[in-house]
Amino acid sequence: MKFFPAVTPPTDLTTPAWWFVFRQDKLLVCQIDTNINIPIWADFAQAGLTPIRQHYLGSFNENPCYTVEVAASTAAPSGMRFQSLRALLPELSDELFALSGRALQIINWDKNHQFCGRCSATMKQSEHERAKRCPVCGLVNYPRIAPAIIVLITRGQQLLLSRARHFKPGMYSVQAGFVEVGETLEETVRREIREEVGIEIKNLRYFGSQPWPFPNSLMIAFLAEYASGELNVN
Repeated sequence: MKFFPAVTPPTDLTTPAWWFVFRQDKLLVCQIDTNINIPIWADFAQAGLTPIRQHYLGSFNENPCYTVEVAASTAAPSGMRFQSLRALLPELSDELFALSGRALQIINWDKNHQFCGRCSATMKQSEHERAKRCPVCGLVNYPRIAPAIIVLITRGQQLLLSRARHFKPGMYSVQAGFVEVGETLEETVRREIREEVGIEIKNLRYFGSQPWPFPNSLMIAFLAEYASGELNVN
């Protein structure tokens, strides 16, 4: 199953399409038996909903994909419901969850960039790329991501886990933090570890990355080993 991003929608509007419909940060899903899925319609009018904004995302499994925002007062169609995207993480396939995150971020980008931040003119959607251009001063805004590191630290057979005050009982996390202006990813890892737990690390290695739409992050994961220092518990 493959997704191909694009900004220009197809001219054939009869092909069934995936519709990622958001009411604020909640995604419209349909459920058949125990299976939760994204609605598929050839035309959004079939949903009986009124869109505030709509963007073409590309194609997934050769079917068009659209993201749509509806009003906060919108009721879900029969047999469907609006559900928090975070709660859908274990319910959707990896591909559909990633697409849902992309869809939400594009909706939020559109909503938050209606006006130019430099001259306050109304921004115009580019026809050729995922961008908004100011017709007055020429400022261009692209969908933005906030890169963040996440690192698993080991000491022998032990893992370093921590928890924040707002975590649910029994919930722990590895260390994470946002990249600051002018930092390399490696510098971010070492700074965050010093700030959060007060230790030094060694053998830092890249592991992988994952888009994370809460709200607009790209998580870059590392592995590291404990080197020295005493844990500083806040």
